[in-house]
Amino acid sequence: MSSRYAFSIKPQEALLILITMFWGGTFLAVQYAVTLSDPFFFVGLRFATAALAVALISLKSLRGLTLKELKAGVAIGVAIAMGYSLQTWGLQTISSSKSAFITAMYVPLVPLLQWLCLGRAPGLMSCIGIVLAFIGLIFLAGPGDNLLALGPGEIITLIGAVAIAAEIILISAWAGKVDVKRVTVVQLATASLVAFIAMVPAGESVPSMSPGLIIVALGLGIFSAIIQVTMNWAQKSVSPTRATVIYTGEPVWAGIFGRIAGERLPLLALLGGAFIVAGVLVSELKLKKKRKRAGELTPE
Repeated sequence: MSSRYAFSIKPQEALLILITMFWGGTFLAVQYAVTLSDPFFFVGLRFATAALAVALISLKSLRGLTLKELKAGVAIGVAIAMGYSLQTWGLQTISSSKSAFITAMYVPLVPLLQWLCLGRAPGLMSCIGIVLAFIGLIFLAGPGDNLLALGPGEIITLIGAVAIAAEIILISAWAGKVDVKRVTVVQLATASLVAFIAMVPAGESVPSMSPGLIIVALGLGIFSAIIQVTMNWAQKSVSPTRATVIYTGEPVWAGIFGRIAGERLPLLALLGGAFIVAGVLVSELKLKKKRKRAGELTPE
C-alpha cells in the first residue's frame, strides 16, 4: 500500500483530533478556574451548563424517559461527579500536565476494577497495560527524589481516575439498553446536583461570580456538550481502536499546553507520562470490543 493511502485521515478522524487537542487544554482551564472558585461549586456549574446544552438539543427524546434510563443516568452521574470533582480538587496542588497523565490511568484501571468487583480476570494485554501505567505513575507522581511517595494532589487525582473507571464500567453495563441522549442528560444533571450538594460537607460557599469564572464554567460546559455530540457522530464511522489512539493524545496535548503556559515536568516525569500512555494503548487493544459503545455516553 502506498503512503498516500497509509496516512489518509477521514474528516471524522480529523475532527476527533481537533476535539482531543481542545480536550487536553481543558485541564489548564480548570486549573485557572479553581483559583476563582472551590472545586465542587465549579464542577456543579460546569455540568449544569452541559446538561442544559444537551437537553436543549434533545427535547423530543426526553419525553420518553424510562425508569431504567433514570437509574442508569443517576448511577453514572454520581461516578462522574466524584471523578471530576476529585480531579478538579487535585488541580489545586498539582500541574495540569501531571493531572492529565494520572487521569488517563482510568483506562487500564477498568479491567482491574472489573476483576476486583466482578471477578472478571483481566487478559494478558490488560495486565501488561496495568503494569506499564503504574510504573509510569511512580515515575510521574513521586514528589522530589522519593519515587514511592505520592503527594495529596496525586492521591486525590488517582482516586478520581478510579471513579472515572467506575463510570466506564457502569456505562458498559447499560450500553445498548437505554437511549443515549436521555441518559446523557440525566447523568450530566445528576453530576451537577451531586457536586452542588457536596459543597455543604466540604464547607464551600458560593463564590463571587467573576467574569472569568462565568466564562470558563460556561465555556467548558458547552464544550462538554459539543464533545458528546461530536463523539456520537464521528464514532459511527471511526473504529474504536483508531478512536482510542486519537483520545490517547489528550494527556499529551495537556502536557504541550501546560509547557506553553510555563509548566516544566522533569525528564523522569515525562518518562512516566510515556509509560502511562503506552499502558493506555496496550489495555485498550484488549478492551476495544467490550467498550465500543461506552465512549458514546462518556462526557468529557
